[in-house]
Amino acid sequence: MATDSIDVKNILGLKLPSDPRWVDLAGMELEDILTDHAYCEQKAATTCISLIQRYSDKEEMVAALSPIVTEEWGHFRIVLAELKKRKLQLGKQRKDEYVNKLLEFQKKDGSVEDRFLDRLLTMALIEARSCERFKRLSEGLNDAYMRNFYRKFMESEAGHYTLFINLSELYLPKEKVRKRWNEWLKYEKELMKTIEVRGDRIH
Repeated sequence: MATDSIDVKNILGLKLPSDPRWVDLAGMELEDILTDHAYCEQKAATTCISLIQRYSDKEEMVAALSPIVTEEWGHFRIVLAELKKRKLQLGKQRKDEYVNKLLEFQKKDGSVEDRFLDRLLTMALIEARSCERFKRLSEGLNDAYMRNFYRKFMESEAGHYTLFINLSELYLPKEKVRKRWNEWLKYEKELMKTIEVRGDRIH
């Protein structure tokens, strides 16, 4: 698998950083942010399962994503345990505006190859933004324990981000991946400008 993939060395190569107000808001709504985080980890696991089921012929991808399913579900359990330790409740799953807007940008027609690429790049972008958000929490929260808690997640998400980019380049020409990834980054930049800054959600 490629080791010199685009943006791998610059893991926070997103076009627009998160609004700095978000960390302060998240710190004031810890129960909600932990709940949303738990569901994000759960959805990451189920999406990887869906990719494995849909593209079972891609052996390298199946092998690469199988342990990610276990890891993401493990993250869900870690966040759930943190809620329990704090005597907080796992609330209701919310509508994920950020992810839904990303899904709107996926190609619905065209070649099977194009649709496959967009699914992988969607996951890469979600993981990249999650990494950026966890980095902000690891640096900006007042609680030292929670800063360390989120640093561990930040490091994990960075690895996941590179995995989806590497898988894209494994199956498709790098030039094609690079061109489409830049389109995704530009779209996500504009999307971030439209989403309300709220402390009860990861994205």
